[in-house]
Amino acid sequence: MARFLLVRAFGAVGVLLALVTVVFLLQTAVPGDPVRASVGVNASDEVVEAERERLGLDEPLPVQYATYLGQVVRGGFGESLRTGRDVRDDIGAFLPATLELAGFSMLLAVVGGLLIGVLAVVSSRFATPARLLFVGGASVPSFLLALIFIYIFYFKLSWLPLSGRTSVADAPEAPTGLLLLDSLLHARPDVFLDALRHLILPGLALALVPAVAIGRVLRSSLIEVYRSDYIRTLHAKGLPPRSVLFRHALRNALSAPLTMAGLQLGLLLGGVVIVEAIFAWPGIGLYLNQSIAFSDLRAIAGVTLVVGAGYVIVNTLVDLAQAAADPRIRL
Repeated sequence: MARFLLVRAFGAVGVLLALVTVVFLLQTAVPGDPVRASVGVNASDEVVEAERERLGLDEPLPVQYATYLGQVVRGGFGESLRTGRDVRDDIGAFLPATLELAGFSMLLAVVGGLLIGVLAVVSSRFATPARLLFVGGASVPSFLLALIFIYIFYFKLSWLPLSGRTSVADAPEAPTGLLLLDSLLHARPDVFLDALRHLILPGLALALVPAVAIGRVLRSSLIEVYRSDYIRTLHAKGLPPRSVLFRHALRNALSAPLTMAGLQLGLLLGGVVIVEAIFAWPGIGLYLNQSIAFSDLRAIAGVTLVVGAGYVIVNTLVDLAQAAADPRIRL
């Protein structure tokens, strides 16, 4: 197991290093002059060159890469051309909202996928609706789901709020920045319930497609496992179907759904940018949209690296979970 962990750790570091390199090269290849955009198109050449020297952009490309790599290793991404602050500080202010939304959405996706996959196998009445859900749910993008949910649950039914994280003016913002957790730490159930209501619409919009994908793969894996000789033997011995499912079949069917869950998290993080814009959610998607409008390449690169690093870390954890579920993978 130690060797397996070491190999996965080195693989994750290699992927992150390649990601940093690609992001740096893209920054240098993008047309236009971000320095002139930051100081203003009417600034003199002397002012532009002084700002370029201050930012270290007048150095040779290998020197810039070494400097950038050192910054990233220390957790920095350079100075934002739009805000004038370190991109790390900007992302730190917006990231908790995105983590809360992404975590809530992934929880919904995993729980929903497990329910869909299991019910599609053990319940004959749910089999046909599940197949329709697999086809229809995988065909609808998250932004369209967001608009549909807004129309139904906000405009027509007025059950759920439209935008933002909370309607409470004095909602706590510390110590974690995660509103659900902070509201519990400050004993504010009113804030907790209000924040949960604000999470439901964007969370569902992000979670439905991953849930359908996970459920489809789990269903296929469970069907294959149920055809195995040892499952038929367990049924022949008279074990209750629930015991066969949860104690034997489900664990052996989890490898492929875990892989799908890791892949879907990457798609979910990509959809966060659009969904946050639709629901005015104050996360890194909003920060990224503002940075793109200003051509703030350092901020864009910082968000890209953070999302990419999160994707790599989650997939590494998925590999470890697969190894725990199926010891054969360690070999």
